[in-house]
Amino acid sequence: MRKKPDESAVKDPPSGKDFVASLQKGLDVLGCFGRQHGKLTLSEVARLTGASPASARRSLVTLQAMGYLESDGKRFWVAPRVLLLAHAYLTSRPTPGLAQPLLDALSERTRQSASMGKLVGEDVIIIARSTARRSLSTGLGIGSRLPAYCSALGRVLLASLPPAEAERRVRAMDRPALTATTIHDVDGVLAQVARCRREGWIAADGELELGVRSMAVPAFDRTGATVGGLSISVRAERMSMSEFRDAFLQQLMKARDTLAERLHAE
Repeated sequence: MRKKPDESAVKDPPSGKDFVASLQKGLDVLGCFGRQHGKLTLSEVARLTGASPASARRSLVTLQAMGYLESDGKRFWVAPRVLLLAHAYLTSRPTPGLAQPLLDALSERTRQSASMGKLVGEDVIIIARSTARRSLSTGLGIGSRLPAYCSALGRVLLASLPPAEAERRVRAMDRPALTATTIHDVDGVLAQVARCRREGWIAADGELELGVRSMAVPAFDRTGATVGGLSISVRAERMSMSEFRDAFLQQLMKARDTLAERLHAE
């Protein structure tokens, strides 16, 4: 499947010589690699980015020469140097550093996994995470992506957008049914987003992965601006959704409020 361009990642790009299209293509190539695409051939990269083979080859060769990719002559894979890009974000922005100890404390108290994410295009990017001893099989980590339409974090972040913008994004997303319980039709997803706007939190029950329940709340800075979402997850066999909500929602909101007290506007 051809990868859809991330329309929200580049808002109103400069015209003419100020916009470096070749840099965009190189970054698109780096974005191809992940858990499902650990090693890729030239033709696979071209297909995933929608670029021509010649263009994809130039990006791959350049990234390899700069040390961001490695290759055996046929396949390419990400080199450790790429971590420098992620490290720059994590160390230069205040939100991940302030959120991490709060997630650690929340995970320690609840013995569940807790995360913070930001909306990027049609995905949520995890920017901070603490994994409890009883880890989940999703294997999430910092930098992992979750589909916004069927994850608690995604829905809470969509709810932070103006309704028309949220609807536009949902309609533009690929929305496969990841499990038998995934709510993925436009009306169903938008109903969940509207519910989050009313109630200030949202849940996803077995929609991303069978047997996993999650709930999320929006996270704010001191000015009240939304800076991301906080979530907590539990195995379904441990408790019902109502028990999950009663046990952990207030603790999740407390972590959210503490972050808002500490975080100045970015």
